[in-house]
Amino acid sequence: MVEVKKNGIILEKTALGFEWEGVLNPAVIHYGDFIHIFYRAVAKGNYSSIGYAKFKTPLEVAERSDVPVIFPQFDYEEHGVEDGRIVRINDMFYLSYCAFDGVNALGALATSLDLINWEKHGIIVPQMMFDEFKRLAETKGQVNEKYLRYNEHDRVRERKGKKVLVWDKNVVFFPRKINGKLHFLHRIKPDIQIVCVNDISELTTEFWQNYMLKFKDYILLTPKYKHEISYIGAGCPPIETNEGWLIIYHGVHDTIKGYVYCACVALLDLESPQKEIARLPYPLFQPELNWEIKGEVNNVCFPSGAIIEEDTLYIYYGAADTRIGCASVSLSELLSELMLNLK
Repeated sequence: MVEVKKNGIILEKTALGFEWEGVLNPAVIHYGDFIHIFYRAVAKGNYSSIGYAKFKTPLEVAERSDVPVIFPQFDYEEHGVEDGRIVRINDMFYLSYCAFDGVNALGALATSLDLINWEKHGIIVPQMMFDEFKRLAETKGQVNEKYLRYNEHDRVRERKGKKVLVWDKNVVFFPRKINGKLHFLHRIKPDIQIVCVNDISELTTEFWQNYMLKFKDYILLTPKYKHEISYIGAGCPPIETNEGWLIIYHGVHDTIKGYVYCACVALLDLESPQKEIARLPYPLFQPELNWEIKGEVNNVCFPSGAIIEEDTLYIYYGAADTRIGCASVSLSELLSELMLNLK
């Protein structure tokens, strides 16, 4: 098994109003002389925004903003801007996040040239009710019954005056174009799906309707092992290695004490990322320490950002939906272990 070092808590909540209930699930990128962390900050009443901290080493804070840098401004995100992931493609930073309007949780996107000024592009995933999703996705035959269990919402069609839509979260972009196209992961429970487009402007209602007609073709990863058997979701942005795209995702399994979230790893083909090459048959790490086990949501290690320093891979994660931790592992050791578990 791969040896993982847990480096402890790197960010905790403060008395500031916008992060009074917790900090978690950070987007992380190394740019210039600093490591930039855009974390989910939770105010009273579970209203989320994105806070910002600048690190001078993987574990050492240099500065921390006392106000959120991205916050709810539009109806589709009025209850929260959550769980960001960030990549830089050419000269543009892509920060994908979950927009929560109090009823629906859907993937959205903001872009920036300087990590300071952000342009919001709105929701980029499908906005459809369950009946439409089921009708289109089952054109070629029935989908896994878990899609019904997780997305039917007890057949409630409206809540708080809003249509209840299929939740599509965990949008994570690849950090470069592949064969000239943008690729990103997204998650309709219980699996991880993949999308390929020339430009985000293509992500129209018609695009998603046609996508759903071939939905099974776009399912990338499905739960396979016991520690991820309930459902999985994209985590950190893919990391390009000589062996393939390293994917760190979260896997969830149900226990008598509720769901347990752990960090999992797979490898995708470099030029055909819709192909899974390998997967670890065990979690890379899971809740073990008290601060990972006890919090706003117990038993959660939710990886969402990573950087590489020489041969060390630092993985940043939300712990128990309350604080942010960091774990590290030898990248070469991890890749060697993956290659022993080829699909």
